[in-house]
Amino acid sequence: MAARDAVALSGGPNWEVKLGRLDSLTASQEDSDSIMPSPRANATYLINLFTKFNLSVQDLVALSGSHSLGKGRCFSVVFRLYNQSGTGRPDPAMDYEFREKLDKLCPLGGDGNVTGDLDATPEVFDNQYFVDLTRGRGFLNSDETLFTTPRTRGYVRLYSRDQKAFFDAFVEGMVKMGDLRSGRPGEVRRNCRVANGHLPPRNSFAS
Repeated sequence: MAARDAVALSGGPNWEVKLGRLDSLTASQEDSDSIMPSPRANATYLINLFTKFNLSVQDLVALSGSHSLGKGRCFSVVFRLYNQSGTGRPDPAMDYEFREKLDKLCPLGGDGNVTGDLDATPEVFDNQYFVDLTRGRGFLNSDETLFTTPRTRGYVRLYSRDQKAFFDAFVEGMVKMGDLRSGRPGEVRRNCRVANGHLPPRNSFAS
């Protein structure tokens, strides 16, 4: 619901969020790491990851549009800037002027926690993210690779031209993602931060 509200309040689409989804009984850092894509990931890896959850290539590209909002850390982009990607050169897909801007923001050996905008309108939910990708101005490798890869490029081009098509596909992807189930036992938590078994009884008070 918070994600939906943030999108809607920032100029994006609104949709009905289904309630009553079960939370897990335990937490696992390993499980979390295995499904969280790296900012260095390429499109092939991302496609395979989304396929595991029955999410399509279109879902991948549309949901990546969530990067219409927010910022990314320099730590996530320096390998594209300073010959750390194993190619012998900086990322050739990056626009030259954008590269100069990031050089100043994220100098080699600088503070990796400094943040930069994920697109040119980071406080507005719109299709600018996709426009930027077509111009070689994706902040993260996992973003720009969506335009440099043939299987995903067509959707990037479509959404860069047609904001409504992006909004419609984004809502469809969010609903599908909200319907995902792990198949494991779960519960509706009284406090979303911890499993119910770790909470004091409802009628108890801390001393």
